[in-house]
Amino acid sequence: MTKLYTPLQSLKEGRWFKLICGASFQHLPAVRNLTLAYTLAGADCIDVAADPAVIAAAKTALGVATSLVESGLAQGMGYSNQPWLMVSLNDGEDPHFRKAEFNPNACPPDCPRPCQTICPAQAIVFEPPPTPPESRKQAKPDQPFNYPHSPQGFSGVIDQRCYGCGRCLPVCPSQLIYTRSYVSAPTTLAELILSTGVDALEIHTQVGHFTDFKRLWGAIAPWMHTLKLLAISCPDGEGMIDYLWELYHLITPLPCPLLWQTDGKPMSGDIGTGTTRKAVKLAQKVLSANLPGYVQLAGGTNHHTVSKLKTVGLLNPGTPEDATANPIQPFVAGVAYGSYARVLLAPILDQLDQYHEANHNINFQAFPLLSRANLENDPHRLAKAVALAHSLVSQLKSEPKPVQPELSRFCQ
Repeated sequence: MTKLYTPLQSLKEGRWFKLICGASFQHLPAVRNLTLAYTLAGADCIDVAADPAVIAAAKTALGVATSLVESGLAQGMGYSNQPWLMVSLNDGEDPHFRKAEFNPNACPPDCPRPCQTICPAQAIVFEPPPTPPESRKQAKPDQPFNYPHSPQGFSGVIDQRCYGCGRCLPVCPSQLIYTRSYVSAPTTLAELILSTGVDALEIHTQVGHFTDFKRLWGAIAPWMHTLKLLAISCPDGEGMIDYLWELYHLITPLPCPLLWQTDGKPMSGDIGTGTTRKAVKLAQKVLSANLPGYVQLAGGTNHHTVSKLKTVGLLNPGTPEDATANPIQPFVAGVAYGSYARVLLAPILDQLDQYHEANHNINFQAFPLLSRANLENDPHRLAKAVALAHSLVSQLKSEPKPVQPELSRFCQ
């Protein structure tokens, strides 16, 4: 049985699991369904874009999870306490806060379109043909359905789906793709934090951004007492440790815990097993600096990250008492999963949308204001999604354990 944790307890014991929906990811149905599945699987934190609509979608999913728990339908899942809801902000140019763009009319007709193939978010499309109604009626519940996931006749980047990974940029044969970046406006931050009721805040920064960070911090500091956690995300770079110490002296004292997110290789966890090595190496570097606060991995994390942490001795192997008895040994507080966590559930969520679209004879990309498929309304796929999410969450909480049999009540 997976041990049940509160978010703060997970931090203290080195069992913290965070889902990163994406600082630029604004596909509301996906955010809602991902939040629901990983919440029921036992996640400690859900990190979303600082967008009121995205925050509302995530909070709706948290409410659905609570209802399932209170009704007894979530018994046997990893859920114990509602996860903290976090929003991500940036103090300057950052790859997490950008969107890909290009003019499809400039694309050569004979281009093989490698950008479309490599995009992990299925955000790049080229004029999908309409699907005959008779084909839509043939869709079966357990079969993927080849239905256009973009407005009929649309070519280009679906803005809400793009989360700025940048993989399309180098593969374009004509080098037509560029990015549009944005920076958080400090004057709107306080209102955002207070009006949405989020639990935690993460600031993305980089070495050399101290002046920009200080400006952003000036807008945030008066409202820190409303939050349960502050996280600072920073990639590696020359002088990184000195920079993190500089930030620490600026922001302390804090009314809440502090977490350092070591961003190994941003948005790359779904590429392959090797990406986790850089994430682990950066965590080792930050831990060795003995910075006050918790250390959490991100950027390149995937199904192999926990086993790698165990191999190098960075994961708490025992009880909290064991960790207290040996305070010299540093441990990471946990792991954040972004692209890998989303891709892991993508087949189920795509199948959910395709089947729902087919049976309602509607293209929801063409008519986005119409009702979308919610995971809780499809018990069979909800069970599958939670089981997959649990296979990742449980690596930090306990030994992996099959969840599917315990969810059979959903399918009756």
